[in-house]
Parts: sequence; structure tokens; C-alpha cells
Amino acid sequence: MRQRIARLGPPAVFGTVLVGVWYAISYGLLSPRRRFLLRPPHQVARVGFLDWEHFSEILDGLWSSARVAIIGLVLATLIGIALATLMSLSRVIESAVFPYLVMLQAVPILAVVPLIGFWWGYGQTSRVTVCVLIAVFPIVVNTLFGLQSTDRGLHDLFTLHHASRSVRLRKLLFPGALPALFAGLRISAGLSVIGAIVGDFFFAQGDPGIGQLLRIYAAEPRGEELLAAIIMSSGLGVVVFLAFGRLQTALIGAWHDQA
Repeated sequence: MRQRIARLGPPAVFGTVLVGVWYAISYGLLSPRRRFLLRPPHQVARVGFLDWEHFSEILDGLWSSARVAIIGLVLATLIGIALATLMSLSRVIESAVFPYLVMLQAVPILAVVPLIGFWWGYGQTSRVTVCVLIAVFPIVVNTLFGLQSTDRGLHDLFTLHHASRSVRLRKLLFPGALPALFAGLRISAGLSVIGAIVGDFFFAQGDPGIGQLLRIYAAEPRGEELLAAIIMSSGLGVVVFLAFGRLQTALIGAWHDQA
């Protein structure tokens, strides 16, 4: 019980402070005519969460964006691990590919989104592409770091036993790179959610995702639903981040912590 209080107490106290500041801004700084800019928390809860018609609309949009984010994250993971493996096996490939990955990461995604729409249309394919472009770089960098950080003595041991390159990859490099890989996955998971929302915000075809709802709520404006959709979007990113943290603990937590 003490451990739970120590772990959950500070976030709960800080969240209470944030809600108090929220109320202070809504009722203290904003006049009644301008209160639509930041609705108080109880109105957001009543309209955005307790009204099933509005809440179900937000849930449907969130699920549509979550599907896109999951597909994009899976593709980014496969591409990132493959590129990192090739780059770890050949310095030439690493020196040839890595600068372009940095350039891809440095390009503002909002500048690329219209071009993606021209090439692949404005449906789900373009949304997934945006997720992959945003999420692939942390996976490549962290996986490559893990593959190149294996202890040199272990490499010498595998060489002494005449281990092939495939055996070295399967039994030495990949297990040693798992902590770094999961660190990249946790970063890319949140980025994939952002990519799904950004892509949905600009590509208004197919199932309406949370990005389209955010644009609709902001245009009308519907302040309670807008804040509720923002909170749910943030919650999705937190859930995905925590899920990969749990997965990391389940797969490698014991031996990695002991090491």
C-alpha cells in the first residue's frame, strides 16, 4: 500500500493542481462571453464523456485512428529493424543510408503530407504512410545502437566457437539489442499516434478519425467535445506507451534488470 501511494500519490496531487488551475482560468481569467475558449472541467465531463452520443462519436474516431497507428507502427518496426540489421552488418550501408534517414527525420511532416496525398490519395494508405515516416527513425537509431553495443568479449567468444553470422545475429546481437529496441518502440508508439491524428486531420476520406473530429469541433466551435477529444487522444498515446513498457518488462525485464 505504501508503494502504491508513493507511486500514484504525486501524479494524483499534480493532476488535482492542474484541474484547479483549469478552473481558475475558466472562471477567473475568462469572462462569460469568452469562456468558450476553455470550458470548465465539469462541463467537459458532462458533454464530452457522460453524454453517450458525443462520447461514442469520439470513441469511434479514436478507434479509427488507433487502427491506423497500429498498422503504421508495425510497418515502421519491420522496416526499422531490417534497416538497422543491414546497417550493423555493413559500414558501407550505414554510411550510405544513415544521412538520408536523418534528412527524412528533419523534414517537417506537414510539408510532406500534401505530397503524400498526391501520390497515394487521401485514404487510409496515406495515413499509414505518415505514421511510418514519423515512427521509423527512432526504431532504426535505437536498434542500431543496441546491435553495435554488444560486448566485444562476447563477440570474441562466438568467434572462438566459429559461430556463423546468422547464429551471431540470432543468439547474441538481437537479444542484446532488445532493451534499446524497446526504448525506440516506446518513442515510436507515441509518434505513430501523432502521425495517425495528423494524417487524419488532412486526409478527410474514409472512416472519420479523431483528427477529423478535432477539426470539426474546432471549426464550429464545440469546446467541450474538442477538449474531450484532446484528452482521449492523449490517453491513447499514454496507453500505447505503457503497453510497450509492460511488454518490455514481461519479455526482458528479469534478465536485463539483473544484469
